[in-house]
Amino acid sequence: MRAYLINEIDTSGMEKIHAYLKSAAISSSLEKIYWLPIPENLLDETQVEHRDCRPHVFAVELGQDWVKFECFLRTLNGMQCTCQGYCSEPQTHYIIRFAQEMTDRLGIKT
Repeated sequence: MRAYLINEIDTSGMEKIHAYLKSAAISSSLEKIYWLPIPENLLDETQVEHRDCRPHVFAVELGQDWVKFECFLRTLNGMQCTCQGYCSEPQTHYIIRFAQEMTDRLGIKT
């Protein structure tokens, strides 16, 4: 899996990230996995055409001292659609920028 990883986060920082994602993201059925939608203007042609598959989301997974942002877009409406796949360059840049802005906003030190 292609992903952006931020590690060596202290306990306080992980608590801030967890609280932020609880309020800003879609919770999954797993405790430390969250879904964040990608903006519609960054969807590729196939994703734009698949309106019934929206939202297209990327996963954020929390570990003991790390947070991982997956660079794979999926739909929450099924697992077999062709609109799912690895991120385009603009989508990847969005995810990395989101991660950096989130950690800056929360004052996370690594």
